[in-house]
Amino acid sequence: MSSKKKKLIAVVGPTASGKTALAVKLAQHYDGEVISADSMQIYKGMTIATAKPTTDEMQGIPHHLIDFLKPSENFSVSEYVKLANKATEDILSRGKLPILCGGTGLYVRSFLENVQFSDEESDFALREELTARYKTEGGEKLIEEIRTFDPETAEKLLPSNSKRIIRAIEIYRLTGVTMSESVKRSKSVPLPYDFTAIGITYADRQKLYDRINQRVDQMIENGLLEEAREFFASDIGNTAAAAIGYKELKPYLDGKISFDEVTENLKMETRRYAKRQLTWFRRDEYIRWIQADRCNDVFKEAVKLTKGFINGDKI
Repeated sequence: MSSKKKKLIAVVGPTASGKTALAVKLAQHYDGEVISADSMQIYKGMTIATAKPTTDEMQGIPHHLIDFLKPSENFSVSEYVKLANKATEDILSRGKLPILCGGTGLYVRSFLENVQFSDEESDFALREELTARYKTEGGEKLIEEIRTFDPETAEKLLPSNSKRIIRAIEIYRLTGVTMSESVKRSKSVPLPYDFTAIGITYADRQKLYDRINQRVDQMIENGLLEEAREFFASDIGNTAAAAIGYKELKPYLDGKISFDEVTENLKMETRRYAKRQLTWFRRDEYIRWIQADRCNDVFKEAVKLTKGFINGDKI
């Protein structure tokens, strides 16, 4: 990486791993500001479910791309990349260090790899048709269709991710180019910043799961159920509706299952989400991992891994 480029640190990892605390400490140490890379913390009001950092947790460090969108508004990864670039330039213009922090792998990768998105290949009528098919046939059926022409993309899609599923078919129908090929072509523009990425993980997966279970208990104690009631009573967009912490609670709010059942379901789904996050991030070879349960101080270890990068030395 060229030392002439401006620098950026990324802190990634699964939910409840300690990313926010580490990003804040690094920002204090290096005179930086945090840019969130969380696809749900962007929404106003969704505070407890998305584990938005509190004022105390922020420790006076400015946080960008948090709490700025109504839940009724949908939001795309291309919009995120534009805003993340804008926030980065703003932070750099004031002589501060940008620190990207979050667990939404698609946001992190798209930003760090400077993926170029094209909004030209779109067809409203086709999108409406595919949306209707998704509602009637379901995500798994459409993923099987994608597998016939783009197995690489199909392998990465979840049945619940309606927007990506529809977009994959739409791009291929309109251009004859698969989404996976389109992504490869979009990476031809180099990132204007140098970056180093730190990932937090746990050698003993059960320790991460214990942290997740404790966080869910704390969320419920902090008022998650009431927040969920207000969420479902409001106008909800497709993106916000996917938030873990709300959809799992709905059967309880509707009187269909018990409190103990819904609590265990929420813990289980959050653990599954953490596992998917780790699987995603493991593909990115540039991430330098810290095993939080095998070091005495995660912050000190992160400084060791980033000091040479910040000083312009080879790492």
